[in-house]
Amino acid sequence: MTKTVNLGPEHDEALQHALVAILREMGAAFDDASWALGGSQEVVSRSVTLGGSALTVQAETYLGLTLCGDVDLVDEIAKRTWRQCGGA
Repeated sequence: MTKTVNLGPEHDEALQHALVAILREMGAAFDDASWALGGSQEVVSRSVTLGGSALTVQAETYLGLTLCGDVDLVDEIAKRTWRQCGGA
């Protein structure tokens, strides 16, 4: 089963750096990346593979920084990322 979690604001650079650091620490492979602009909406999307599971990291104007993938994996990454940023 998959899950999408909003980690926080898309413009939070500390959050973005924490997420990348956690993914690297866990051994993730960073695959395809894409960027799109539509009016005032900017979307940056990145495909990541971790332990054979596919994840998608997306930063979208007004919607935030999201992580989508396997429920347990997304929950663990989100928990670690928030902890590193001083959150939950």
